[in-house]
Amino acid sequence: MNKLFSTRTLSFTAAAAMALSLTACGGNPSASAAPAGSAAPEGGDGYKIAVVRQLDHASMNEIRDAIDGELDAKAKELGVEISYTDFNGNNDPSTLAQIGAQIIADGYDAIIPIGTTAAQQMAAAAQETKTPVIYATVSYPEEAGLTGIDYVTGTSDALDTEFLLDMVLAQDPDIKTVGLLYSTSEVNSAPAIETAKAYLDSKGVAYLEKTGNTADEVVSAVNSMRDQVDAVFTPTDNVVMNAELAIAPTLIEAGIPHYAGADSFVRNGAFATCGVNYGDLGAKTADMAVDVLQTGEFPEFLSVAGDIITVNTDTASALGIDYSVFKDMASELVEVTTSQD
Repeated sequence: MNKLFSTRTLSFTAAAAMALSLTACGGNPSASAAPAGSAAPEGGDGYKIAVVRQLDHASMNEIRDAIDGELDAKAKELGVEISYTDFNGNNDPSTLAQIGAQIIADGYDAIIPIGTTAAQQMAAAAQETKTPVIYATVSYPEEAGLTGIDYVTGTSDALDTEFLLDMVLAQDPDIKTVGLLYSTSEVNSAPAIETAKAYLDSKGVAYLEKTGNTADEVVSAVNSMRDQVDAVFTPTDNVVMNAELAIAPTLIEAGIPHYAGADSFVRNGAFATCGVNYGDLGAKTADMAVDVLQTGEFPEFLSVAGDIITVNTDTASALGIDYSVFKDMASELVEVTTSQD
């Protein structure tokens, strides 16, 4: 059997030991042992999978949990043992590169990176061995250089930027200026911002761009725009997501609704989004990974449609916004309240 798809199993003790060795390495990569899937029958095949989050935040954690759950389900369905270990790259390319090197050295059968930077680093790490890389939540795989690689595939959550801006215009038809808040270090943000600028130009709506590549810079960017914009748009930007709990009160105090690219922003205080169900995306990614391991075939990346509007009712109440206009705009409207998760 090809070495890439050889039978492997990983005990909890071995996984924990590896996690400890990683934590001791420079760069502070983070790994934790996840419980193995159902036990394989005697002589059955098994797979060892690394799940690599770009960083620790609500959306990526939701995807990770869905991946883990689906891997357990596939193990039972197929009668094989599927074990997996969770890694956190702390949004640091050098840490992710170190994690990738350790994963390859430890002979994992497949890697499931969550996030664009994580996917890029894992694809680079696996270049020589061609260990299968099946990424989750890469919004723009082409722009990220993750297409046309024979050992890489995955799922895309490309944002429907125009629809999200239609939500802005539906809620406030007389809007004058939209703030575009994003990080220049996020590959996912640039295409969405360019689309937003072109769409707002076509609607005769002005926009003001503000950027930040750290949480502190994002906070400063928000403070600098609070008296100049009527609403703020952010794509699926991990840097801004990490700062959402800090910036949401400032925007609410200024009476500015924040429309963002994922429901994790909204759970941390942003006003609204329209996007994918990350539980479904995680499950589809896990299914794709197991199919790759079973068949050795790499399909084109899968775009997962996003048509669920999520509104933070705490934020809506504080802003005095009636969001009933959204009810007929998508297949489902989900109401959430602000949390620290």
